Amino acid sequence: MKELVLSLDTTHEFGSLALLAGEEVLEEVLLHSPEGFGHILYGQLGKLLARHQAAVRQVACFAAASGPGSFTGVRIGLTAVKGLAEATARPVVAVSNLAAMASLGTLSLRAPLLDARRGEIYAALYDAQGRAVIPEAVLPFREWLQRLPAGEIELLAMDFGPFRDALPESAHLTTVPRALAAAVGRIAWRKWKAGQAMDPAAVDANYVRRADAELFWKDR
Repeated sequence: MKELVLSLDTTHEFGSLALLAGEEVLEEVLLHSPEGFGHILYGQLGKLLARHQAAVRQVACFAAASGPGSFTGVRIGLTAVKGLAEATARPVVAVSNLAAMASLGTLSLRAPLLDARRGEIYAALYDAQGRAVIPEAVLPFREWLQRLPAGEIELLAMDFGPFRDALPESAHLTTVPRALAAAVGRIAWRKWKAGQAMDPAAVDANYVRRADAELFWKDR
């Protein structure tokens, strides 16, 4: 049997879990928990493993979406995989939500978008191999569009509603699913095989923007 990868995304209201054998997705589960995932996550992980007659110690690599997203949600997911990895002496791969979204595109250039609120978006530009052409940033949507190079670019989002009024008429739009854990797991497996997995203690969040509390404190 191929090596198991257990991946999760708790960075937004619609989280997800996935179990993969190599790059093959055995199962992906969408979770909806507006009040957070801390109280349900381990139970859901246990059920997922049980459905496939697998134990935590059989997982070869753990993966988590590292943000951007909810600051609390990002911390919950990373803390979970870091704890499981430390307990089983396994590596961890943290994967950007934007990179995971971009992996679901089809064109040569892919621009994933996430609503960052306050009139801003989280965005980046990737090529088909998952390499960042323009690094992740948080900024107003119209300003982001001005940064994009000429040519056909695929815009990817879970919901285009917040940006609808500013979208170019000729834009190539792809709506990606709310469940990103499988995409996170596939990227993690490739990174692990390329020697890019990390010791759990070294894994960190990818907030892109500081927390509101920190911004408020700094601006005082």
